[in-house]
Amino acid sequence: MQTVTLNNGLEMPILGFGVYQIPAEDTERAVSEALAAGYRLLDTAAAYGNEEAVGRAITSSGIPREQLFVTTKLWVQDSPAEDNTRRAFEASLNKLGLDHLDLYLMHQPFGDVYGQWRAMEALNHEGLTKAIGVANFYPDRLIDLIINNEITPHVNQIETHPFFQRADHHALMREHGVQIQSWGGFAEGKNDLFTNPLLTEIGKAYDKSVAQVVLRWLTQRGVVAIPKSVRAERMAENIDVFDFELTDEQMAQIATLDTGSSVFFDHHDPEMVTRLGEHRLDS
Repeated sequence: MQTVTLNNGLEMPILGFGVYQIPAEDTERAVSEALAAGYRLLDTAAAYGNEEAVGRAITSSGIPREQLFVTTKLWVQDSPAEDNTRRAFEASLNKLGLDHLDLYLMHQPFGDVYGQWRAMEALNHEGLTKAIGVANFYPDRLIDLIINNEITPHVNQIETHPFFQRADHHALMREHGVQIQSWGGFAEGKNDLFTNPLLTEIGKAYDKSVAQVVLRWLTQRGVVAIPKSVRAERMAENIDVFDFELTDEQMAQIATLDTGSSVFFDHHDPEMVTRLGEHRLDS
């Protein structure tokens, strides 16, 4: 497994396993199979409702804690944001059955972002999470956070796939030492990604699937990827992407697939901001 080095020196696997949209009742099995396939980066969130199942899989795996890189995410907190952020963190840690996290992300750029970030900085200083970061932060929000706070986010997890490549955002993050991480790397199959003629043709050259080409394209650009699957054979396929390398010409061809816009939703859309900003978790 290849790794990237975060701006605090922490090594992070460049390819991991995500559990978004995996039902809680299927998550323990899926994570156990992912760990057996060789994944060591696990990505969950309080909003996913499956942290406990991830924790059970970690415990039953018998894999030493220091070999794992575990990420979960903070949902938007009510005031006082600093106190509630700490409580949310402790709840997630308890559900996971861990004594620390490797990475804690602010899931959405909404609510009292500054109060939430101050609490996350404190958790990082206390060693309760080795790294802290954000998700879904567009450049303006990311730079604002950087220049007005002590710790520069170690990671920004954003929608990144062949149809929304975020090359300019990636360059900005690289300039400021923020590691880009992809969510939705397969665009959930939208725009017929898995049958895309260009990606299919490139895959044939290496006897690889479209999914493997996409993951190779992401990791070759230094983007951390967290593909999700509930099928063991797909998990094994998705992690098998380090035995080939795309050419400069192929990378340039894939760049032509970029539409420059989300295939899901826009975090600048007032209706979506309202929906996400007002949503609260039950616990």
